[in-house]
Amino acid sequence: MENGHQESAMVVRRDVPVPPPLPARFGTSKVVVRRRGCCAAPSTTETWDRLFDDAYRADVSIQTSSDDVIYAHSSILGLASPVFRSMFKRQSRSKRLFIVPIRGVPTEAVRVFIRFLYSSCYEENQMEEHVLSLLVLSHSYVVPRLKRECEGQLEHKYLNVDNAIDVFQLALLCDAPRLGIICHRLILKNFKAASLSDGWKAMKESHPILEKELLETVSYEAYRQKEKVKKANERKVYLQLYEAMEALVHICRDGCRTIGPHDKAFNKHQAPCNYEACKGLESLVRHFAGCKLRVPGGCVPCKRMWQLLELHSRLCIDPNVCRVPLCKNFKDRTRKQKKKDDIKWRILVRKILRTKSITGAPYFSLAASS
Repeated sequence: MENGHQESAMVVRRDVPVPPPLPARFGTSKVVVRRRGCCAAPSTTETWDRLFDDAYRADVSIQTSSDDVIYAHSSILGLASPVFRSMFKRQSRSKRLFIVPIRGVPTEAVRVFIRFLYSSCYEENQMEEHVLSLLVLSHSYVVPRLKRECEGQLEHKYLNVDNAIDVFQLALLCDAPRLGIICHRLILKNFKAASLSDGWKAMKESHPILEKELLETVSYEAYRQKEKVKKANERKVYLQLYEAMEALVHICRDGCRTIGPHDKAFNKHQAPCNYEACKGLESLVRHFAGCKLRVPGGCVPCKRMWQLLELHSRLCIDPNVCRVPLCKNFKDRTRKQKKKDDIKWRILVRKILRTKSITGAPYFSLAASS
């Protein structure tokens, strides 16, 4: 009996139809739509577009600059824009229609704007042609999604030197700070071309204060770039002085290939050292050792060598064990030096050490400049 019952159960299970597959999760499958700004199914967008095109039971009459009339539905406009909703609350109907004037922009731009409120879609060529008007409309009627879309399209596609001034002014008026910063950078980078554009000429007549502010910004940016180059050159000089100090210690303490302390055994086949300033400093030391004048101000190379020796003495921590010539003598001399000259040397030492502070100072320390 039990075996028969199991067999009948197996037969019943075989007769059960195969269940259909589970429905896909919402949002996992994307519908490719030719129109931009919309991820809805084509049938849905077509329904909204048809409602707009046919104006079925429309109760809003939108009057444009060219005296054309665009019909729409107050319920849809009110849901999409709080500005429209407030207008409809305050306005009484005239012959069962709300009259809304939208002037100052092309009629086609108004049509694209109203269509976007229905289906959240737009055509690529329409966006390219009316992006500035759509930015103004989306800001004026508080449609954040369209405003973000216009800002993104301008930032990545349609912004160039010719329209940078116009877009910059609109960004200031429409509270689009990121777009304004991008336009400002583009204007500064291509100021000569931007100042020759038609937008600049129009701005000069309509907004002279804004033109003045831009010119001041350009002037400040040029000054800032000059200061940046100046500081970079100064850092380069300080870094070269520091490397010269390292090379001087290297020559006097360890010795290089052909020059060094008297107890150093030289090897001409020795590999070159890692100090780039060593070669130039070597010729300077040789001249200083053989020069007959060898007094401060006697000749230019000797004067330079005296300055390097004094700079080393101010950087050196322990002159008693230092093998650089005249290091201790210069240390004693600094105590009797005039205060004004001493301050100049201290400032130079601090700047040199700060320039090299990132990579470290193997021979010197800030303690030497205190």
